[in-house]
Amino acid sequence: MRRGKLLEFFTALPRCVVAMEACSTAHHWGRALSALGFNVRLIPPAHVKPYVRRNKNDAADAAAICEAAGRPGQRFVGVRSIDNQAQLMRHRTREMLVGQRTQLFNALRGHLAEIGVIAPQGPQHAYGLKELLTDGADENGEIVVPEGVRAALVPLGHLIDELDARIAAIDKELKKQAKADATARRLMSIPGVGPIIASAVLASVQEIGAFGSAREFAAFLGLTPRQNSSGGKERLGRITKMGDRYLRKLLVSGACSVLFRRKGHNDALRHWADQLLTRKSGATKFKLVAVALANKLARIIFAVLTRGGKYEPWAVAA
Repeated sequence: MRRGKLLEFFTALPRCVVAMEACSTAHHWGRALSALGFNVRLIPPAHVKPYVRRNKNDAADAAAICEAAGRPGQRFVGVRSIDNQAQLMRHRTREMLVGQRTQLFNALRGHLAEIGVIAPQGPQHAYGLKELLTDGADENGEIVVPEGVRAALVPLGHLIDELDARIAAIDKELKKQAKADATARRLMSIPGVGPIIASAVLASVQEIGAFGSAREFAAFLGLTPRQNSSGGKERLGRITKMGDRYLRKLLVSGACSVLFRRKGHNDALRHWADQLLTRKSGATKFKLVAVALANKLARIIFAVLTRGGKYEPWAVAA
């Protein structure tokens, strides 16, 4: 059956349950079939794969979807609206532009390193390298970037400026939308949660009531330990990294900002992070605490969305 004949086929079909994998076009077909009166159920592909028998083909996939759709306790993905998908596309576009800017930064650092101009990692240092492309001289007026190298790398600087402008335009729109939303304003009361994270959470998580607890929500984001338990013995490993990697990345970045700016605050969350940093040791303790704090932030977000109100930074007693 060709794609153009699909709706014609369903129009003549008695109304029933239509189960599909939640692939890239599933929400479009879900909206179209829901408008015809069908009961649409979108299933995450990871929940369908265990029911595929032996070889993978269309018939085996259809049988697996049918089996998964009828399982008790199966979780389904809500059909997204056009506006909701547009909001998610805005976040994905921003993520792609930030990634392209990082590629340009790395290229600039690598090319200038070939002529002995070395700069530490990080965007703040990369912008310093980009400024050298203007006149090629350092603070003392000494020429460190020859004219030929500057002429070759100037296009990279122009692309960085253009990407900065486009990212700033998206950030401005996201901030405007977050300030106009009462729920997003309540989320922004949480330390480390700004307009970008608040907007991404509200766009990605349509029904917070589908999660039974805050830990379940954190597990959905892949921030809980991976279990390899058996025989009554709990064996916990690193975080699972399952679920929405974009939200997880944003929460970890927000947790890092909280750790960098924790001095001068006496609320329970930052006090807990300080104690954890004191107890841990090793070169990766900052990243470890940042992930643990991201888990805490996910649980606080769940509490704010389910119980209402906003985050109250209660001070810890001296």
